[in-house]
Amino acid sequence: MEEKLKVGKFRWTIVLLIFLATTINYIDRQVIGILAPILQKDIGWDEIDYGYIVTAFQAAYAIGLLVVGRIIDRFGTKIGYTLSVFGWSIAAMGHAAATTVFGFGTARFFLGLSEAGNFPAAIKTVAEWFPKKERAFATGLFNSGSNVGAIIAPLVVPWIALTYGWQEAFIFTGAIGFIWVFFWWLLYERPEIHKRLKQPEREYIQSDPTDPTVKIPWTSLLKHQQTWAFASAKFLTDPIWWFYLYWVPKFLFNNYGITLDKIGPPLIIIYIVADIGSIGGGWLSSTLIKRGWSINRGRKTAMLLCAVSVIPIVMVSQTSNIWVAVALISLAAAAHQGWSANLFTTASDLFPRKAVASVVGLGGMAGAIGGMLIATAAGFILQLTGSYIALFIICGSTYLIAWIIFNYLIPNLDDAQVKFE
Repeated sequence: MEEKLKVGKFRWTIVLLIFLATTINYIDRQVIGILAPILQKDIGWDEIDYGYIVTAFQAAYAIGLLVVGRIIDRFGTKIGYTLSVFGWSIAAMGHAAATTVFGFGTARFFLGLSEAGNFPAAIKTVAEWFPKKERAFATGLFNSGSNVGAIIAPLVVPWIALTYGWQEAFIFTGAIGFIWVFFWWLLYERPEIHKRLKQPEREYIQSDPTDPTVKIPWTSLLKHQQTWAFASAKFLTDPIWWFYLYWVPKFLFNNYGITLDKIGPPLIIIYIVADIGSIGGGWLSSTLIKRGWSINRGRKTAMLLCAVSVIPIVMVSQTSNIWVAVALISLAAAAHQGWSANLFTTASDLFPRKAVASVVGLGGMAGAIGGMLIATAAGFILQLTGSYIALFIICGSTYLIAWIIFNYLIPNLDDAQVKFE
């Protein structure tokens, strides 16, 4: 304990900043899901239209992730993160000007394009500021911001919309990002040059072997099974989280009659439990590794436990009790976030720091492409059948498939032998 106190704690301030960015990120992207029943009535879209609007976000997210990782690796997290948050704040506020399906699709496209920078920048920041043994826990902490954002949104968005109007809900929530940019620019620098960081903590942060600082070409990354393992897991499981985010409010409205003024408590419960899952999943693998487990065994054990915990959600559409449904969705959401915290961390386990944002960007792009597919499919399935049964079966079975593929491609979490230019 005494040794830990001597090391210092400033790195956790950096985690707080990226936690807040992730919180804002999810507030801004969730607004449309909460307001969907109102917007569907006011604007006049159907399930297929809504699926296309969500697909526009996913398409832009995929495009953004194709390039944003390289931009962040080239210009650094301070500038890259600033541009991303500034951009998505403007796009979020732009939803207020939309009056048609095309208008919302356009706003969602630019929101997705700029929001694509959050996770590559955040993962790279963790890789820069934490040794490997603490990264999963730090990742779980900042990743829990997605759930906090999803908790705050149903608390404030219905009130703003019912009090002032749905346009103001987009404007008020979108403006928060500008405040974050100010504090990020004020407090962030790389640890090797940060003036507020004391030497013992700097040495602790840099205690892992030093990574090469030369350029890593994309073609080199694509040659490694580690890249494809990460990308395939993101492709299969990211869409499930997108589905929860955009369709759970509509599911509760359609199946249980939960209106905008009453949507808050169920969503808050779901995302509080998901928050616990995010932190708990990262804590579990970090604790196992600190107790002597290999990184491979610790990460994969935590991921397998999460994959199994998702399975009960296949029954959610069959229950007539809303709180049973909320409990099943909560468990699945928590398991997803625990899975995500560990999967994100494998990118920094497997690749040099200089390549982390690019790898996360590639994986995120794969996840966004998967999100495009499920968004369009969900719109057609719901429009044609009116039932969520098939969609929740997909949600419950995907993680085990992803874990098997991930484990097959990389039986051991061996470092990728990346060639440098």
